[in-house]
Amino acid sequence: MAVTKTHPIKSTLKAAIDYILNPEKTDGKLLASSFGCGLETADIEFAWTREAAGDRGTHLGRHLIQSFAVGETTPEEAHKIGMELAGAVLGGKYEFVLTTHVDKEHLHNHLIFNAVSFVDYKKYHSNKQSYHAIRRTSDRICKEHGLSVVVPGQDKGKSYAEYTAEKQGTSYKAKLKTAIDTLIPQVKDFDELLRRLQEMGYEIKQGKYISFRAAGQERFTRTKTLGAAYTEEAILST
Repeated sequence: MAVTKTHPIKSTLKAAIDYILNPEKTDGKLLASSFGCGLETADIEFAWTREAAGDRGTHLGRHLIQSFAVGETTPEEAHKIGMELAGAVLGGKYEFVLTTHVDKEHLHNHLIFNAVSFVDYKKYHSNKQSYHAIRRTSDRICKEHGLSVVVPGQDKGKSYAEYTAEKQGTSYKAKLKTAIDTLIPQVKDFDELLRRLQEMGYEIKQGKYISFRAAGQERFTRTKTLGAAYTEEAILST
């Protein structure tokens, strides 16, 4: 499983980058990558971009941490997952430095990226919706690599029974999440998403919470049980 956390960097950007690049934590910097900048000059290049954009904000960058369950992946795979997450979330528009730390029992990635895009000079806006999108993207990539995923709001993975069911493709929740993730890029609004799900065979019950039931499923699945990233509000923000 992977847990993601983010926070802004308002000062000491160089110190933060130097920390995540520590050779003792990154296998002699073998587990360190950068995009749009050099590993050793990232803080300077971040500043050049912010200056070119005329940015006078207090945020110099953002620091994202992605942690993995003990023994579930290798340092090389964890680093690859981190690069895939950075590519998906930042879209090639923000300079970043990514490292994988191996000094603790659990592997974890550190991603520090610029607060301003070097492509269009737009600021990165962090809010609940963008965090949910990061969390959902991280979960998707982890599933693609065969890793377990985290229930939002908890620091543990799914139960063994549910995780095994998902791995075998028999979990109704897993199938519903996959269907939603697949349809979101294809639909223009929430109503179209519901219509497409109905076309896929889902029965929909609307009330305080929207619930879905697949063919052969005994009970309805409420969206709130899928996690915060699958609420109507979170889906509409993507």
